[in-house]
Parts: sequence; C-alpha cells; structure tokens
Amino acid sequence: MSSRPKTRSPRRCPCGGMPPYDECCGPAHAGTSPAATAEALMRSRYCAFAMGDAAYLLRSWHPTTRPKALDLQQGPRWERLEIVATTGGGLLHVDGTVEFRAYYRTPDGSPGVMHEVSRFVREKGQWTYLDGHQF
Repeated sequence: MSSRPKTRSPRRCPCGGMPPYDECCGPAHAGTSPAATAEALMRSRYCAFAMGDAAYLLRSWHPTTRPKALDLQQGPRWERLEIVATTGGGLLHVDGTVEFRAYYRTPDGSPGVMHEVSRFVREKGQWTYLDGHQF
C-alpha cells in the first residue's frame, strides 16, 4: 500500500483553454489576476456563465451597460466556446472585439448556438465587457 497522497487531476477550464481552470480563468474569477486581453476576459466571462458566477460577470461588465442583477438559475447549460476572430484587445490597446460562438443546451436538452461580436474597453488597466451584437 502506497503512502503517497492522491493528487487530484486538474479540472479542465470550461473556456476550452489549455491550462487547467486554476491557471486559466480561475485567477480572474478570484480577483487575483485580471484578464490581460479582451479575449482572456471573453473566455473568463464564458467560463463564469458556464459555472453560474453572476458576481464575476457583473464585476467584469462596464458600469455604463451593466445590469443591476443577473439570474443564471434558469439559463442554458454552456458546453463549448469557439473564438472566431479578435480585433484589438491586446496588451497595448484600449478597446477590442471578440467574435465567438458559444454552444449550449436548453433546459429541455435542445442544442443551440449564440453567435456574438462582443466589445471590450480597458479603463484603469482593467478590461471590461461593454456590449455585444448577436447574429
């Protein structure tokens, strides 16, 4: 019998990023490391939707467009994120867009796809979600 403690395998990040959640979107959710790019913020927001983290979604929403509250209890089950394209949104930019497709299942099991171009702005060094245009 081995005396070595069992190690837990890293939990895959819901955004589809290669590092495990604790190294991918987890630090942004915990507030220990803000998203460095607009795409990283998009991924962390998708992950927050998938995990039901309304508080993070509200914190990462631009104050001029942020709703007062979010109810994620009756929402779809998010299954996969596909980044289609990005413009700007890098380390030296103040704004950017991320086009994505988010695949989901409704509460009755029907599949669906949300296709959006989201706009992001960086103020005081922090990226925030401004708004989006759905197709």
